[in-house]
Amino acid sequence: MTSSGAALTHALGAVAAAASRVPGQARPAVLAERPDATVVRGGRLVAKAHAPGTDPGELALRLRVAAHPLLDGVLLPPAPLPDHGGALSTVLLGRTVSLWPLGEPVDRDDPDSAPWAEAGALLARLHTVPPTRLPGPPPQMRGPVSAARAVARMLAAGPGDPAVLAAWHGLPPWARGEAPQPRQVLCHGDLHMGQLVRHPAPDGPWCLIDVDDLGLGEPVWDLARPAMWFAAGLLDPADWGRFLGAYRAGGGPAVPADGDPWPHLDAAARALAVQTAATAVAKAAQEGRALDGAEQSVLDTCRRIAEVKCSSTPGDDPRPARTRR
Repeated sequence: MTSSGAALTHALGAVAAAASRVPGQARPAVLAERPDATVVRGGRLVAKAHAPGTDPGELALRLRVAAHPLLDGVLLPPAPLPDHGGALSTVLLGRTVSLWPLGEPVDRDDPDSAPWAEAGALLARLHTVPPTRLPGPPPQMRGPVSAARAVARMLAAGPGDPAVLAAWHGLPPWARGEAPQPRQVLCHGDLHMGQLVRHPAPDGPWCLIDVDDLGLGEPVWDLARPAMWFAAGLLDPADWGRFLGAYRAGGGPAVPADGDPWPHLDAAARALAVQTAATAVAKAAQEGRALDGAEQSVLDTCRRIAEVKCSSTPGDDPRPARTRR
């Protein structure tokens, strides 16, 4: 850890510990340390330093949305910063910082316990919140922009994989972050199992965390990563069925209440496959290694995608035949 990273970690731990009324905690517990975020626990709270370059105004608005009563039980609400007049964010050592209650994450060592049905139900509730009743209006959902950044990172690390680039250029402009998204629904923007926690910990109800990509946009994006995993053969069909069934039962608007959802999920699932593959290719290039098995599976999905024109027709289904149902 660099000296600046250590200073940030110490400062975040002090903020969380002071807010938890346990000042003087000897060693903060680092829960995550990545280029785009550092998360440190102090007592029963965690402090998060958001990605460098985060727009403080947009983040403040996202935090206000997460704290709104309409999102109670859907999004984990941020905690006020007591030493900053109860604000929901501040700037610390050049990074925008927010404070959150401690939650119990999904057990990575027990994939069978992953709450797929609960995730689908939470997304349905999120997608049916009337945006006009929220602070704002909320900013745009950043999922497609994140996908574009992943492709840019791949190209910065080398020439890029031709199949990934072909799949990327076959996407509609909205899925590449180059045009307005078709619908304006409140979306999470970066759904995966790491974005759910039980609160209160350790056995409270599940809720969604991480508001960095939260905003108005196309709701199919929030279903796209599980759909892509299913297409790549990385998500068990039963788990996919529980997720999709709970979403439909909750009245989620991303897909029709019955029938084949794939024509509606197609473009977003392709975009998430590209994003995942581009990230894997870039990481492997930077680390000077070959792709691992899971990374290769996603890359193979991108290659299937590159063979067909990106559209909304069932005939352009990139899924392996064994997963189509």
